[in-house]
Amino acid sequence: MTKELLLVEDDTIFANTVMRRLTKHGFNCLHVDSNSEALLACHRHAPEYILLDMKLAQETTLGIIAPLRKVRPHSRIILLTGFASIATAVDAIKLGADDYLSKPLDTQTLLAALNESKVSTISTDTELEGETLSAEQAQWQYIQQVLKANNGNISATARQLSMHRRTLQRKLQKKPQGDTVKS
Repeated sequence: MTKELLLVEDDTIFANTVMRRLTKHGFNCLHVDSNSEALLACHRHAPEYILLDMKLAQETTLGIIAPLRKVRPHSRIILLTGFASIATAVDAIKLGADDYLSKPLDTQTLLAALNESKVSTISTDTELEGETLSAEQAQWQYIQQVLKANNGNISATARQLSMHRRTLQRKLQKKPQGDTVKS
């Protein structure tokens, strides 16, 4: 059984590489290179999986995450970027993305993210038990999510977050006060 996947990417060479790899793993891939084409493709083809490159030639895909989520509430949406930052990751998760991956990425990391059930540990309304999360708490939770996706591997997590390994270790030692991490 093939799984329908929509890839929104403006780099044709990268898109072809990703589609070739995913086709070998049972995905039927459709490629578009703009936000408007992505929304149209979601209406016409009903993909189960959506991969979004964050920065397209003239636009960003952050603005279409919420509309895509509305059109395809059960699709798995993953944001891909070569310009990773924790702030952008938190924004993407708040807008409705299920995961956030840094480029370059290997096939196994991508497959793990696609096959994972919704892994977001950041509440989409930034609240846990009636308390609003601080930026530090949201960052802590996102780091924990990425660490869990990397099976506790600090080096792989630091690479994915575009962060020095020691910086990540310091952040992990400084758990924000009043935070309850839910896994």
